[in-house]
Amino acid sequence: MRAVEAEPVLHALLIQALDGDAVAYREFLQRMADHLRKFIGRRLFAWPDDVEDLVQECLLAMHSQRHTYQPSQPVTAWASGIARYKLIDLLRARASREMRHVPIDDWELFAESTTEAHEAKNDVLVLLKDLPERYRLPIIHVKLEGLSIAEAARLLGMSAAAVKVGIHRGLKLLSETMGEASSQH
Repeated sequence: MRAVEAEPVLHALLIQALDGDAVAYREFLQRMADHLRKFIGRRLFAWPDDVEDLVQECLLAMHSQRHTYQPSQPVTAWASGIARYKLIDLLRARASREMRHVPIDDWELFAESTTEAHEAKNDVLVLLKDLPERYRLPIIHVKLEGLSIAEAARLLGMSAAAVKVGIHRGLKLLSETMGEASSQH
């Protein structure tokens, strides 16, 4: 059933459910789950295993946010909005997880010899020397020395959030600086 066809049925069921009809609510959730499977399935075709999990998350969010539904609005639009936010959250989490599983060999960060490694570390330290200390030290401790965010925060007397922000802003500043330098050559 397309959204245009499903809208009046879902709307009526949700209104009945909001008035306390448990049978209508169960029917609403079943029909909405079918609607969401199609909506999400079209967007997550590459990851079919995640579709059902996301449908369940959307249904839970709808249940906990049902008080925000305005009966004058289409229920499919309200549900699609919730589904889009859940989908975005899933894709962000997946991207973050996927980056942790990129084979180190693909990074081409490691030098062929200890001499090259030493020279590479010196090059990085030269690049970092112009950064403010609040950016430079978190990068050195976390990215070069391998400390955790929490360890670096304790060592530097900063909050974990400040360490993360320092790393992010420092790397962004380095990237901008290197981009400007390469465009001048």
